[in-house]
Amino acid sequence: MTPSPETVLIQNARVIDPSRNLDLTGDILISGGKIVSAEAQVPPEGLPQGCQVIPAKGLVACPGFIDLHCHLREPGFEYKETIATGTRAAAKGGFTSLCCMPNTQPAIDSAAVVDFILRRARAEGVVRVFPIGCVTKGRHGKKLAELEELASAGAVAFSDDGDPVHDANLMRRALTYSADLGRPISNHCQDRVLSRGGVMAEGWTATLLGLTGIPAAAEEAMVARDLALAELTGGRLHLAHLSTAGSVALVMQAKERGIPVTAEVCPHHLTITDTWALGNKGTNGDSVGTGGYDTATKVYPPLRQQADVDALVDALSEGIIDCIATDHAPHDVVSKRVTYQDAAFGISVLETALGSLMQLAHRGKLSINQLVERLTVGPAKVLGPSFTDLATLKPGTPADIVLFDPDLEWTVDTRQFISNGKNTPLEGVKLKGRVAVTLVEGKVVYQALNTREQGS
Repeated sequence: MTPSPETVLIQNARVIDPSRNLDLTGDILISGGKIVSAEAQVPPEGLPQGCQVIPAKGLVACPGFIDLHCHLREPGFEYKETIATGTRAAAKGGFTSLCCMPNTQPAIDSAAVVDFILRRARAEGVVRVFPIGCVTKGRHGKKLAELEELASAGAVAFSDDGDPVHDANLMRRALTYSADLGRPISNHCQDRVLSRGGVMAEGWTATLLGLTGIPAAAEEAMVARDLALAELTGGRLHLAHLSTAGSVALVMQAKERGIPVTAEVCPHHLTITDTWALGNKGTNGDSVGTGGYDTATKVYPPLRQQADVDALVDALSEGIIDCIATDHAPHDVVSKRVTYQDAAFGISVLETALGSLMQLAHRGKLSINQLVERLTVGPAKVLGPSFTDLATLKPGTPADIVLFDPDLEWTVDTRQFISNGKNTPLEGVKLKGRVAVTLVEGKVVYQALNTREQGS
C-alpha cells in the first residue's frame, strides 16, 4: 500500500460505532493512519495545512466491514478471481478485512501457502487479508492439517469449506485443538449422503423445475453433530452460512445451554428465496412467473423458502446469529453458462452485499446500527480479541472506515463489477444503499465519482 495522507478529516457524517454505542453527527479525524477522534466536530482552524477533507453530509461513517468468509481463488484459480481483483471488489463493497477460504490449489494446508497469500496481499491487495487454514490435509478429510503450524504462520481460523469434515472423530480432535490455539473451526455443514445429487433446495420450486432437491436436514444433521462435539470438547465452533429455520433453532438451544458456538449468515440467504431460480424478477426483485433456470441462483447452501429467510432475519436481529459473512464465490462465465445441474455453486457478493442488506433496514427488519454491528463487531468477536481494534472508531485504532449512502438507489450492472466473478442473480435489480468511500489505515482505497453518480 502507498502511504496515506498524514491527516484526513471526514466531515459532518452520521458516525455509527456499535463498539461504543455511538450514533451522532460529527467528524472523524485521522492522523498517521490512526483515528484521533470520532465524535465532536473539528474546528477548521485547528486542522494542519494539507489536511485531506472528505465531505460526508448525508453519509454514514462506520468501522470498515469484516468478512469472515470469502473466496479469493488464489492460488490456483486466478481465472475466477485474484487477491488483487477480490480486494478491490471488497473495497468497493465497504469491506476492509477479508478472511479467505482454503479451497485453493494448493489448499491452504501449510505455512508456505499462508505465507504466499500474505505476501501477495501485501504486494497487490488494497484491504487486509487473513488466510483461513485447512482443517484436514488437502481438504481430503483423512488427516488433520498441522493446525499449530498454520496458526503460527498467520491462519486466523480453520475450515475445509466447500467440503464438510465428515469424520466425527477428526472434527472432535480439531475442536479440541481450537480451544488451545484460540482459533475457531468453521465447518461447512452438509451431510453429503442426504444432499447427494441435489442442486437447489428441496421443495415446490425444485419440483416445478424438475431438479433434484437438497433437504434442510442435510444442513441440520451436521449442525446438530457439530454442536454435540463442541459441547463435548469445549472447542470454538463457528457455523458457516446457516440457511434453515431448523439450524436457527438448534443454535438457539445450544447457546441457551452455554455451548461455545457462533454462527454467520449470508446476504443472499437473508434477502432472496429459491423461487428466484425461475428466472423472472419483479420490480422489487421479487421472483414472478416461470421464466427458466437461472444458474446465478445456484449456491451452497441453497436458497431456501420464505419461512427460512424470515427465521434467519429474526435470528440475526436477536443475536442468535452473530454476524453476516458474504461467502463471496466468484466464477468464470463457463462455470455458470451451462445447465443448472452442471453449473458451479456460488454467487459473487462483495459488491452487492450492502445494497442487499439495506433492504432489511429499509423494511424495518433490522436497524442500521444492528446491521453495522453484525458486519463489524460481530465478526471481530468470532475471530478473537486481537481483532477488536478493526471493528471500532475508538481513538488510537487503525482508521479502517467505510462511508455509505443509505438512501442511494442504484441498479446492479455486472459490467461495472471489479470482481472477476459476474455471477449474481441480482443483475438488473434496483437496490438502495451504496458505498461512497472506503479507507484502510487512513488511505482511500475506493471512492465513487460522487455519491449521486453511483446511482446512474
